[in-house]
Amino acid sequence: MKRLSVIATGLLVIGLTVLGCAQMSGGGTGWTTLIDGTTGLDKWNRVGDANWRAEDGAIVADGGKGGYLVSKNSYKDFQIRAEFWADHTTNSGIFMRLSDPAKISAKNSYEVNIYDQRPEPSYGTGAIVDFATVSPMPKAGGKWNTFEITAKGSQLTVVLNGVQTVNIQHSQFAQGPFALQYGSGPKDTLGGAIKWRKVQIREL
Repeated sequence: MKRLSVIATGLLVIGLTVLGCAQMSGGGTGWTTLIDGTTGLDKWNRVGDANWRAEDGAIVADGGKGGYLVSKNSYKDFQIRAEFWADHTTNSGIFMRLSDPAKISAKNSYEVNIYDQRPEPSYGTGAIVDFATVSPMPKAGGKWNTFEITAKGSQLTVVLNGVQTVNIQHSQFAQGPFALQYGSGPKDTLGGAIKWRKVQIREL
């Protein structure tokens, strides 16, 4: 009996460890996966003419005049986890709580920016454009990065690669879809590539 008890305890510990690892790696409860390296674009609406496509385990855009992938659902309180690769010249970002999903801008949503070469760097990578600055601005170009974004009521937080870049109270936009951007580069030139390897959302 003692031996069986030891075995049972060991199996329980292993099970809890595996569960914890699964949750840490993105397999936790409540998460909806919209991009995972194998999915296509059926979970998104396209706006603009960016050349979005599935390629090498990611959703990629690197051409066109710019465009967005817009979630088909609307969200109020949520967490987003996103893994992305950006070129040094990439102009991209995640637009949250869109007021008008057909006309996307930083004026009608919260834009969590990815733009290492933004002319005004205080609203560059890691910032929320026009609402929350970063100093110094972190760089995302030439590597894989992870955003963890939380919007709960008026509380907005952004964590880039484990470092918090935004923590503000703001209540202008309360609910709406979110969008992934491929934008133009400096002086309206074509921006560098953006690749999204994993995008998940969980309602709070």
